[in-house]
This record gives sequence, structure tokens and C-alpha cells, in this order.
Amino acid sequence: MTGNDVGEQVRRYRVARRLSQRALGEQAGVTSGFLSQLETGRTNASISTLRRLADALGVGLADLVEPGPVSAARVVRADLRRMLSASDGMTKAFLTEPPFGHVEMYAVTMEPGGSTGSSQYRHGDSEEVLLVLRGSVRVELADEVHLLAAGDSIVFASSTPHRVANDGDGETELVWVNSPPTPAD
Repeated sequence: MTGNDVGEQVRRYRVARRLSQRALGEQAGVTSGFLSQLETGRTNASISTLRRLADALGVGLADLVEPGPVSAARVVRADLRRMLSASDGMTKAFLTEPPFGHVEMYAVTMEPGGSTGSSQYRHGDSEEVLLVLRGSVRVELADEVHLLAAGDSIVFASSTPHRVANDGDGETELVWVNSPPTPAD
């Protein structure tokens, strides 16, 4: 595969992910000018740069160097989800994979007594949506308290101090969405 073919693959994945050259460049640590030159075959990239581009696009390095179809969809298989388990009785399974487009979504399991932490927190400038699938949760938003049962949902600004807790006796399952995705700290 030639450098131009690699650049074309990068462009195809970037467009399929609806990312600008600037946005991809920021995620991968390269300039938009470099990406423009790479995508048009006027320069080549090092393996380490290609690895960073592949990570930012959510694909493997081989996907950039082996021609093949580029899908606008990214499938996350249930048995291959990335998991994040916290010591506070909460486990997140990523339903979307980085790089996130406009939505970041998790399947969350909370053990009895599990929570997002001992105190309220705030982050970013996103909207958060919680949908309770099973069990119940207590959602604290600044001075407000909302008790949600299976089938209930809530929408709030991530900039509002908040805390989510399972005060019940059984496990709780939620779908949790941030839009746009929460920026990395």
C-alpha cells in the first residue's frame, strides 16, 4: 500500500466519523495541515503517527494500511465492550467507543449502595440522560432529589452538581448518555 492509499484510508475513516481535520488532528496530536498533506498523498506518516491516528479514529492500525470498506457505523459487541469498574459499586460498560461523535453512552450497573461518589460533582457542558432499566436510583441535582424507578428517565446539565446512588436492596441497571461527550480532564 502506498502513502497515498494510507492517506485516503485516513480521510475515508475521518469523513465516515464526521470529524474535521482539525478535530482529528487534536485527538491524534498532529496539525490539520499535516492531515491535509497526508490525505492528499503529499506526505507520509510514521508508524507512531499512524498508530495515534488509528486510535483517534477508533480503528486498528491494519485498517489504515489495508484497503477495505469503511463503514459509517461502529459496532460494539456485547462481549467486547470496554468496562470500567469503580470501587463505589458502579460498573460502566461502554456502548460507544472513542472517538465519540456527538454521544457518549454507557450501560451502568450499580450494586446496592453503589453511587457516583460520596459527594455531588459537575463536569463539562453536556446534557446527561439516565434511563433506569431495572431497579431504582436516587438522583441528586444541587438541592433537588429525584427518585427514579424502572422505565423512568431524567435529563440534566452536567454542569449542575449531581450524584446518582442506588439506595435500594437490589442491583440497578441504567443507560447513561452524555451529549456531547464529556471532555477528558
